[in-house]
Amino acid sequence: MEPKFYKIPVCVGDVSLRVAKGHFATRNSHTNYFVDVTDQQSCVRDAEAVAQQLAQHLTQQMMVDTILCMDGTRVIGTCLAQKLTQGGFRSINAGREIYVLREHLGTNGKLIFRDNARHMLEGKNVLLLLASVTTGGTVRRGIECVKYYSGNVAGIAAIYSHQKEIDGIPITSLFDTNDLPGYASYLPEECPMCKEKQELDAVVDKFGYSAL
Repeated sequence: MEPKFYKIPVCVGDVSLRVAKGHFATRNSHTNYFVDVTDQQSCVRDAEAVAQQLAQHLTQQMMVDTILCMDGTRVIGTCLAQKLTQGGFRSINAGREIYVLREHLGTNGKLIFRDNARHMLEGKNVLLLLASVTTGGTVRRGIECVKYYSGNVAGIAAIYSHQKEIDGIPITSLFDTNDLPGYASYLPEECPMCKEKQELDAVVDKFGYSAL
């Protein structure tokens, strides 16, 4: 059955959040909400709206050399780099160059980068950019990758986050659990919906959902 989507009654600037309630399985967890950010990931107008708000929410004193785009957020990351470096924006990044990288997964599921991209991470202040944060597993893979390539995690940014911080690093998000009443995320083996024999509505990942 197709999930029934609706927009929550909270907007951040021109950014709205489209969600569905039900029983959803991700790579790391089961959740009772699916947050659909497909338009923000793919539409330049929507990506620019997200970037505008994130740029205003990120601390103006956060030095960013590289944006590591995870969860298919490269369009948003490109727009965010432009916002942070444009003249007239009150940021220490104004007028500087910012690299925009997208994630590359190796055969073992870890993030890897080719030798020609190492200079974009080594010794650089890296902002991790995600569509949404639930358990934090994807974020931790990003942190591990940046540290492996001798970079510094300057911050974490997302459209939606179920967490306030990961490993002591604050998360800047436009929406959080206060905007989704009753939002819950569980380890698959601890999911109460599974224990109650509630069927899955869809399997979801960074590309969207597959209804069951």
